[in-house]
Amino acid sequence: MFKRNHATPFVLCGALLFAGLPLLAQAAPETKTFGAAYQPVAPVGNDQVQVVYYRAAEAGQADKGAAHVYVDRRFHTGLLPGGYTAFCVKPGDHTLGAYLNDAPLYKGKNSDTYRAEFQGGKTYFLRVNSTSTGAPQVVARADAERELATGRVQAHALSRASTIEACRYQQGVAQQDHTLSGDVLFAFGKSGYQDITAQGRATIRELASQLRGDAAAAKRIQVIGHTDSLGSEASNQVLGLKRAQTVRRILLDGGLPASAVSASSAGSQEPVIDVCRGSKSEQVRCNAPNRRVVVRVEGSAQG
Repeated sequence: MFKRNHATPFVLCGALLFAGLPLLAQAAPETKTFGAAYQPVAPVGNDQVQVVYYRAAEAGQADKGAAHVYVDRRFHTGLLPGGYTAFCVKPGDHTLGAYLNDAPLYKGKNSDTYRAEFQGGKTYFLRVNSTSTGAPQVVARADAERELATGRVQAHALSRASTIEACRYQQGVAQQDHTLSGDVLFAFGKSGYQDITAQGRATIRELASQLRGDAAAAKRIQVIGHTDSLGSEASNQVLGLKRAQTVRRILLDGGLPASAVSASSAGSQEPVIDVCRGSKSEQVRCNAPNRRVVVRVEGSAQG
Protein backbone atom coordinates (compact mmCIF):
# COMPACT_ATOMS: atom_id res chain seq x y z
CA MET A 1 0.00 0.00 0.00
CA PHE A 2 2.75 2.47 0.87
CA LYS A 3 5.17 3.52 -1.85
CA ARG A 4 8.12 5.79 -2.18
CA ASN A 5 7.25 9.15 -3.69
CA HIS A 6 10.07 10.04 -6.07
CA ALA A 7 8.88 13.56 -6.76
CA THR A 8 11.59 16.17 -6.28
CA PRO A 9 11.41 17.58 -2.73
CA PHE A 10 10.89 21.29 -2.41
CA VAL A 11 11.83 23.69 0.36
CA LEU A 12 9.99 26.85 1.29
CA CYS A 13 11.82 29.64 3.02
CA GLY A 14 11.34 32.84 4.94
CA ALA A 15 7.85 33.95 5.94
CA LEU A 16 6.17 31.30 3.80
CA LEU A 17 7.87 28.48 5.71
CA PHE A 18 7.03 29.90 9.12
CA ALA A 19 3.42 30.47 8.08
CA GLY A 20 3.06 26.77 7.27
CA LEU A 21 4.58 25.20 10.37
CA PRO A 22 2.46 22.83 12.47
CA LEU A 23 0.26 24.84 14.79
CA LEU A 24 0.06 23.23 18.22
CA ALA A 25 -2.21 24.69 20.85
CA GLN A 26 -0.18 26.98 23.05
CA ALA A 27 0.06 26.10 26.74
CA ALA A 28 -2.94 23.77 26.47
CA PRO A 29 -3.99 22.42 29.86
CA GLU A 30 -3.37 18.72 30.36
CA THR A 31 -7.10 18.00 30.45
CA LYS A 32 -7.34 19.23 26.84
CA THR A 33 -4.50 17.09 25.49
CA PHE A 34 -6.76 14.06 25.05
CA GLY A 35 -10.50 13.77 24.43
CA ALA A 36 -12.89 10.84 24.56
CA ALA A 37 -11.79 7.23 24.85
CA TYR A 38 -11.66 5.16 21.66
CA GLN A 39 -14.90 3.60 20.44
CA PRO A 40 -15.08 1.24 17.43
CA VAL A 41 -15.63 3.32 14.30
CA ALA A 42 -18.61 2.75 12.01
CA PRO A 43 -18.21 2.01 8.28
CA VAL A 44 -18.26 4.71 5.61
CA GLY A 45 -19.66 4.59 2.09
CA ASN A 46 -17.71 3.86 -1.09
CA ASP A 47 -17.25 7.59 -1.72
CA GLN A 48 -14.96 7.90 1.31
CA VAL A 49 -11.98 6.28 3.01
CA GLN A 50 -11.62 6.28 6.79
CA VAL A 51 -8.23 6.33 8.50
CA VAL A 52 -7.60 5.65 12.18
CA TYR A 53 -4.02 6.76 12.92
CA TYR A 54 -2.73 6.02 16.42
CA ARG A 55 0.35 5.89 18.57
CA ALA A 56 0.75 2.98 20.95
CA ALA A 57 1.10 3.78 24.65
CA GLU A 58 4.61 2.36 25.05
CA ALA A 59 6.91 2.92 28.01
CA GLY A 60 9.77 5.32 27.39
CA GLN A 61 8.07 7.29 24.59
CA ALA A 62 6.87 10.27 26.56
CA ASP A 63 10.18 12.11 26.21
CA LYS A 64 10.17 11.83 22.40
CA GLY A 65 7.53 14.50 21.95
CA ALA A 66 4.62 14.44 19.52
CA ALA A 67 4.67 12.52 16.24
CA HIS A 68 3.54 15.06 13.64
CA VAL A 69 0.98 13.54 11.28
CA TYR A 70 0.74 14.98 7.76
CA VAL A 71 -2.00 14.30 5.21
CA ASP A 72 -1.19 15.38 1.66
CA ARG A 73 1.71 17.48 3.00
CA ARG A 74 -0.48 19.46 5.38
CA PHE A 75 -0.14 19.16 9.13
CA HIS A 76 -3.05 17.31 10.74
CA THR A 77 -2.16 16.59 14.39
CA GLY A 78 0.62 15.71 16.79
CA LEU A 79 0.13 12.24 18.28
CA LEU A 80 1.38 11.61 21.79
CA PRO A 81 1.73 8.07 23.21
CA GLY A 82 -1.76 6.65 23.70
CA GLY A 83 -3.40 9.14 21.32
CA TYR A 84 -5.32 8.56 18.10
CA THR A 85 -7.04 10.49 15.34
CA ALA A 86 -9.81 9.30 12.98
CA PHE A 87 -10.56 11.12 9.72
CA CYS A 88 -11.92 10.62 6.21
CA VAL A 89 -10.58 11.48 2.77
CA LYS A 90 -11.74 10.79 -0.77
CA PRO A 91 -10.64 7.45 -2.30
CA GLY A 92 -7.45 7.52 -4.35
CA ASP A 93 -3.85 8.55 -3.98
CA HIS A 94 -2.69 10.35 -0.82
CA THR A 95 0.58 11.04 0.97
CA LEU A 96 0.79 10.66 4.71
CA GLY A 97 3.24 9.91 7.47
CA ALA A 98 4.04 10.57 11.12
CA TYR A 99 7.39 12.09 12.10
CA LEU A 100 9.12 12.25 15.46
CA ASN A 101 11.65 15.02 16.11
CA ASP A 102 10.13 16.81 13.15
CA ALA A 103 11.73 20.24 13.47
CA PRO A 104 13.41 21.90 11.68
CA LEU A 105 12.96 19.89 8.45
CA TYR A 106 9.20 19.25 8.74
CA LYS A 107 9.52 16.23 6.48
CA GLY A 108 5.83 15.57 6.03
CA LYS A 109 5.30 19.10 4.75
CA ASN A 110 8.33 19.49 2.52
CA SER A 111 9.48 16.03 1.44
CA ASP A 112 6.94 13.38 2.47
CA THR A 113 8.12 10.16 0.82
CA TYR A 114 5.17 7.89 1.65
CA ARG A 115 2.23 7.56 -0.68
CA ALA A 116 -0.84 5.32 -0.43
CA GLU A 117 -3.62 4.28 -2.80
CA PHE A 118 -6.79 4.12 -0.70
CA GLN A 119 -9.88 2.13 -1.71
CA GLY A 120 -13.34 3.57 -1.15
CA GLY A 121 -15.51 2.16 1.62
CA LYS A 122 -12.55 0.87 3.63
CA THR A 123 -11.22 1.76 7.06
CA TYR A 124 -7.43 1.65 7.48
CA PHE A 125 -5.75 1.36 10.87
CA LEU A 126 -2.26 2.91 10.88
CA ARG A 127 0.21 2.94 13.77
CA VAL A 128 3.04 5.42 14.26
CA ASN A 129 6.32 3.65 13.56
CA SER A 130 8.77 5.13 16.03
CA THR A 131 11.76 3.40 14.40
CA SER A 132 11.17 4.59 10.82
CA THR A 133 11.45 7.90 9.00
CA GLY A 134 7.69 8.32 8.93
CA ALA A 135 6.09 5.35 7.14
CA PRO A 136 2.94 4.14 8.90
CA GLN A 137 2.56 0.54 10.03
CA VAL A 138 -0.62 -1.05 8.62
CA VAL A 139 -2.37 -2.97 11.41
CA ALA A 140 -5.30 -5.38 11.25
CA ARG A 141 -8.41 -3.97 12.89
CA ALA A 142 -8.55 -6.60 15.65
CA ASP A 143 -4.92 -5.98 16.63
CA ALA A 144 -5.30 -2.20 16.40
CA GLU A 145 -8.39 -2.13 18.59
CA ARG A 146 -6.65 -4.18 21.25
CA GLU A 147 -3.95 -1.50 21.37
CA LEU A 148 -6.57 1.25 21.23
CA ALA A 149 -8.47 -0.12 24.24
CA THR A 150 -6.85 2.56 26.41
CA GLY A 151 -6.44 5.12 23.61
CA ARG A 152 -7.97 8.59 23.65
CA VAL A 153 -8.57 11.01 20.81
CA GLN A 154 -5.79 13.59 20.38
CA ALA A 155 -7.28 17.01 21.03
CA HIS A 156 -4.46 19.53 21.46
CA ALA A 157 -3.65 20.46 17.87
CA LEU A 158 -5.40 22.29 15.02
CA SER A 159 -5.58 20.41 11.71
CA ARG A 160 -4.53 22.21 8.53
CA ALA A 161 -5.09 19.22 6.22
CA SER A 162 -7.48 20.59 3.59
CA THR A 163 -8.18 17.19 1.94
CA ILE A 164 -9.71 15.78 5.13
CA GLU A 165 -13.51 15.79 5.17
CA ALA A 166 -16.21 14.92 7.70
CA CYS A 167 -16.95 11.20 7.75
CA ARG A 168 -20.39 10.22 6.44
CA TYR A 169 -21.19 7.01 8.25
CA GLN A 170 -23.53 4.45 6.73
CA GLN A 171 -27.02 4.40 8.18
CA GLY A 172 -29.30 1.40 8.66
CA VAL A 173 -26.63 -1.27 8.19
CA ALA A 174 -23.71 -1.80 10.53
CA GLN A 175 -20.64 -3.53 9.12
CA GLN A 176 -17.70 -4.75 11.13
CA ASP A 177 -14.58 -6.48 9.85
CA HIS A 178 -12.69 -8.93 12.02
CA THR A 179 -9.29 -9.33 10.35
CA LEU A 180 -7.38 -12.49 11.17
CA SER A 181 -3.68 -12.68 10.32
CA GLY A 182 -3.04 -15.38 7.75
CA ASP A 183 0.30 -16.19 9.35
CA VAL A 184 -1.44 -16.83 12.68
CA LEU A 185 -3.97 -19.13 11.01
CA PHE A 186 -1.76 -21.06 8.56
CA ALA A 187 1.83 -21.76 7.67
CA PHE A 188 2.95 -20.05 4.45
CA GLY A 189 1.16 -21.59 1.45
CA LYS A 190 -1.14 -23.82 3.55
CA SER A 191 -4.93 -23.66 3.63
CA GLY A 192 -6.55 -26.92 4.79
CA TYR A 193 -8.54 -27.81 7.89
CA GLN A 194 -5.66 -29.97 9.15
CA ASP A 195 -3.13 -27.21 8.37
CA ILE A 196 -4.56 -24.56 10.66
CA THR A 197 -2.46 -23.75 13.71
CA ALA A 198 -3.62 -24.31 17.27
CA GLN A 199 -3.49 -20.56 17.84
CA GLY A 200 -5.54 -19.96 14.70
CA ARG A 201 -8.15 -22.51 15.71
CA ALA A 202 -8.47 -20.92 19.16
CA THR A 203 -8.78 -17.44 17.65
CA ILE A 204 -11.60 -18.50 15.31
CA ARG A 205 -13.47 -20.32 18.08
CA GLU A 206 -13.25 -17.22 20.26
CA LEU A 207 -14.64 -15.15 17.40
CA ALA A 208 -17.46 -17.68 16.83
CA SER A 209 -18.41 -17.39 20.50
CA GLN A 210 -18.50 -13.60 20.22
CA LEU A 211 -20.60 -13.71 17.04
CA ARG A 212 -23.09 -16.14 18.59
CA GLY A 213 -23.78 -13.50 21.22
CA ASP A 214 -24.43 -10.96 18.47
CA ALA A 215 -26.62 -13.31 16.42
CA ALA A 216 -29.82 -11.29 16.97
CA ALA A 217 -28.35 -8.29 15.13
CA ALA A 218 -26.35 -10.18 12.49
CA LYS A 219 -27.82 -10.60 9.02
CA ARG A 220 -24.87 -11.98 7.09
CA ILE A 221 -21.32 -13.13 7.77
CA GLN A 222 -18.85 -13.16 4.88
CA VAL A 223 -15.48 -14.90 5.21
CA ILE A 224 -13.06 -13.42 2.67
CA GLY A 225 -9.63 -14.90 2.00
CA HIS A 226 -6.79 -12.56 0.95
CA THR A 227 -3.31 -13.54 -0.25
CA ASP A 228 -0.07 -11.81 -1.11
CA SER A 229 1.02 -11.32 -4.72
CA LEU A 230 3.61 -14.12 -4.72
CA GLY A 231 2.56 -16.80 -7.21
CA SER A 232 0.03 -16.55 -10.05
CA GLU A 233 -3.23 -14.66 -9.80
CA ALA A 234 -5.20 -17.87 -10.40
CA SER A 235 -3.39 -19.84 -7.68
CA ASN A 236 -3.83 -16.96 -5.22
CA GLN A 237 -7.56 -16.88 -5.94
CA VAL A 238 -7.80 -20.59 -5.13
CA LEU A 239 -5.63 -20.28 -2.02
CA GLY A 240 -7.71 -17.40 -0.69
CA LEU A 241 -10.93 -19.38 -1.20
CA LYS A 242 -9.58 -22.51 0.48
CA ARG A 243 -8.48 -20.52 3.52
CA ALA A 244 -11.86 -18.79 3.71
CA GLN A 245 -13.63 -22.15 3.49
CA THR A 246 -11.50 -23.54 6.31
CA VAL A 247 -12.25 -20.56 8.54
CA ARG A 248 -15.97 -20.87 7.68
CA ARG A 249 -15.93 -24.56 8.66
CA ILE A 250 -14.49 -23.75 12.09
CA LEU A 251 -17.01 -20.94 12.58
CA LEU A 252 -19.78 -23.46 11.88
CA ASP A 253 -18.13 -25.89 14.32
CA GLY A 254 -18.42 -23.04 16.82
CA GLY A 255 -22.20 -22.95 16.47
CA LEU A 256 -22.90 -20.36 13.76
CA PRO A 257 -25.68 -21.25 11.28
CA ALA A 258 -24.47 -22.39 7.86
CA SER A 259 -27.15 -20.30 6.11
CA ALA A 260 -25.67 -17.09 7.52
CA VAL A 261 -21.98 -17.70 6.71
CA SER A 262 -20.48 -17.59 3.22
CA ALA A 263 -16.89 -17.94 1.93
CA SER A 264 -15.23 -16.08 -0.93
CA SER A 265 -11.79 -15.03 -2.13
CA ALA A 266 -10.27 -11.68 -3.02
CA GLY A 267 -7.00 -13.41 -3.94
CA SER A 268 -4.21 -10.86 -4.23
CA GLN A 269 -6.46 -8.09 -5.59
CA GLU A 270 -6.84 -6.03 -2.39
CA PRO A 271 -3.37 -5.60 -0.88
CA VAL A 272 -2.72 -3.34 2.07
CA ILE A 273 0.99 -3.19 1.10
CA ASP A 274 1.77 -2.83 -2.62
CA VAL A 275 5.54 -2.79 -2.89
CA CYS A 276 7.82 -5.47 -1.40
CA ARG A 277 11.36 -5.98 -2.64
CA GLY A 278 14.44 -8.03 -1.80
CA SER A 279 14.95 -11.77 -1.50
CA LYS A 280 11.98 -14.12 -1.43
CA SER A 281 12.21 -14.47 2.35
CA GLU A 282 12.24 -10.66 2.67
CA GLN A 283 9.22 -10.39 0.37
CA VAL A 284 7.38 -13.05 2.39
CA ARG A 285 7.96 -11.07 5.61
CA CYS A 286 7.02 -7.75 3.99
CA ASN A 287 3.78 -9.21 2.58
CA ALA A 288 2.54 -10.56 5.92
CA PRO A 289 -0.29 -7.96 6.28
CA ASN A 290 -1.64 -9.01 2.85
CA ARG A 291 -2.09 -12.63 3.98
CA ARG A 292 -5.27 -12.39 5.99
CA VAL A 293 -8.82 -13.67 6.34
CA VAL A 294 -11.53 -11.07 6.93
CA VAL A 295 -14.74 -12.08 8.70
CA ARG A 296 -17.20 -9.36 7.69
CA VAL A 297 -20.35 -9.10 9.78
CA GLU A 298 -23.32 -7.14 8.47
CA GLY A 299 -26.42 -6.46 10.52
CA SER A 300 -28.96 -3.90 11.65
CA ALA A 301 -27.44 -0.70 13.00
CA GLN A 302 -28.07 -0.18 16.67
CA GLY A 303 -29.31 3.29 17.38
